[in-house]
Amino acid sequence: MSDEKLPGEEKTIDGDVVPNPDSAPVAGLEREDVEPSPPVTRSGMWSEGSPDTSGYGGIVREYLPVQSSARPLDDANERLLARLEGLVDGAISRVLFDRGELTIFVPREKLAEVVRALRDDAHLRFEGCMSVSGVHYPSDAGAELHVVYHLLSYTHNRRVRLEVTAPDADPHVPSVVPTYPAADWHERETWDMFGVIFDGHPALTRILMPDDWVGHPQRKDYPLGGIPVEYKGAVVPPPDQRREYR
Repeated sequence: MSDEKLPGEEKTIDGDVVPNPDSAPVAGLEREDVEPSPPVTRSGMWSEGSPDTSGYGGIVREYLPVQSSARPLDDANERLLARLEGLVDGAISRVLFDRGELTIFVPREKLAEVVRALRDDAHLRFEGCMSVSGVHYPSDAGAELHVVYHLLSYTHNRRVRLEVTAPDADPHVPSVVPTYPAADWHERETWDMFGVIFDGHPALTRILMPDDWVGHPQRKDYPLGGIPVEYKGAVVPPPDQRREYR
């Protein structure tokens, strides 16, 4: 058997974990015998202490920590990743392969270069950006805002997902409109709903809310609003005052 290693194979350390912190592996290396962080379990539909009349009070969900997949992946996806890394230095911060779908986490300063490489390289050829959407994770300190890009290769009949993060205090991400003009309105909607500022966008204005609207309604910390309603002598408070929503 050949001793040659596939790309990414050297990132796994087989030795036992040593308690001495000075002997720990450098950042970016992974140990196979490290126990994963336990998931956070959350019960019910609303926050604890709030009355639940939704019928979903018995729901128990596990919120897993940030995940990544060990490399090498299967041949086709590993070739794609290796090709991208060969074209753009530092293009990939981590990858996740789950349920048959590949997500590539890209540093935001590398995004414009990465999407050009994915579109123009003959071995990749992701000609279409099918959607750009935002996600808000208030508890993800330093990376509260996520932007997700779904790319499609008509030539090779395959898909890939890119994900970029930005802190709430600096919500800037490069626009991909110069590479994918169809992303114009997608980025406008993401700005409108989540407040992500796409640097280089030709006309970053609201697309759903009025131009003078304050705030970004799909952020998880956005107030729900509403007015009190009186019903047979009782007053029902606005939604955001009835319970704490997650």
